[in-house]
Amino acid sequence: MSSDPRLSRRALLAGALGGAAALLAACAAQALHSATPTAGPSASGAASAPATSETPLPSASSPHGPSLAAKVAQMLLVGFRGTDADSAAAMIRDVRERSVGGVVLFSSDQPTGSTVRNIVSPSQLAALTAALQDAAAASEAGDPLLVAVDEEGGRVARLDPAHGFPATESAAALGARDDVTHTRIAGQQMAATLRAAGINLNLAPVVDLDVNPDNPIIGALDRSFGADPALVTRQARAFIRGHHAVGVRTTLKHFPGHGSSTADSHLGVVDVTDTWSSVELDPYRRLIPAGVVDTILTAHVFNARLDPDHPATLSAATIDGLLRGQLGWDGVVISDDMQMGAIRQAYGYRDAVRLAILAGVDVLTIANQQVFEADVVARTVGIVVDLVDRGEISAERIDRSWQRIQALKARLAA
Repeated sequence: MSSDPRLSRRALLAGALGGAAALLAACAAQALHSATPTAGPSASGAASAPATSETPLPSASSPHGPSLAAKVAQMLLVGFRGTDADSAAAMIRDVRERSVGGVVLFSSDQPTGSTVRNIVSPSQLAALTAALQDAAAASEAGDPLLVAVDEEGGRVARLDPAHGFPATESAAALGARDDVTHTRIAGQQMAATLRAAGINLNLAPVVDLDVNPDNPIIGALDRSFGADPALVTRQARAFIRGHHAVGVRTTLKHFPGHGSSTADSHLGVVDVTDTWSSVELDPYRRLIPAGVVDTILTAHVFNARLDPDHPATLSAATIDGLLRGQLGWDGVVISDDMQMGAIRQAYGYRDAVRLAILAGVDVLTIANQQVFEADVVARTVGIVVDLVDRGEISAERIDRSWQRIQALKARLAA
């Protein structure tokens, strides 16, 4: 592919159909997998301030700061295989020697169909995450590791009763009850489970509006609080505050809105041009200025009304323009899985990484669930360093993401 593909709506959808066998990404890929029989932080609870252009950020210019390669590695959220320090030795080595900034945990391994990936029991998981944090402390960056998981509740829960963890309620059940005190307590109990397991970032709540109940990956899996943006906003706020009460950070997803889609985005990029409406932005409009947002995760949805060329994750108009410029978010933006088949086939991995960073993404999710690439950390760091060396991405752009990540990590124990 060319180094700067410009895909029309028709071309993008053709690529998506060509990748119909690929599954969606970190946050959505295991949603369906978990729902099928074969699927295997502040102590006071006070809201954290949003990262804005006025928020003091760590300096990236210190002569004692990390190298460019280490800063790039901090921008990665990587899935891996292994349940203990021995079986996860490759990931531990990447964290210690390459300064990987984050990992994402799964209960099953999709490429092999195994029901065991990272999670076996509460004590086992706590030991695994402790070993990973020890490796992070010994790395060049020396920063705490982001340890993330999709723990939305209900059918999308990696830490479930089958692995010895408490049962959780789905977003749909919480929204139907619409009791913010109950939701806050449910969020706090969920976060306490995560924290005990060494997890400090929940890739939840979903703030997509349930405007299409037949949506196969949102409405059909009870992942949305409801169709009313005011209800979704107050439920999400209560869920987040419950997490903050025990020191776990959260993620709003899937920006700019996945609830109106009519097709299964496990099968590729979904075009929401004709179904999406700006009301789907309301939870972001309300929660960002409220000061409760920690991170925001993008969707691999194509919306020609926002960008005629690229899906949201790769769209500067959607991320830097809409999310950062119009909605005022200057905190961490996390991508959906960069290994998704439709993205790979339409752009190629190098182009997708370049476009995502230029669009404003700070953390690249590489779930290693669609395909498993043992050397993906080294490969990705090498790609980005080369893009900087060639002048296709500026060093200042990398520094800005590194600063945002540093600011987020500084709040992990706040």
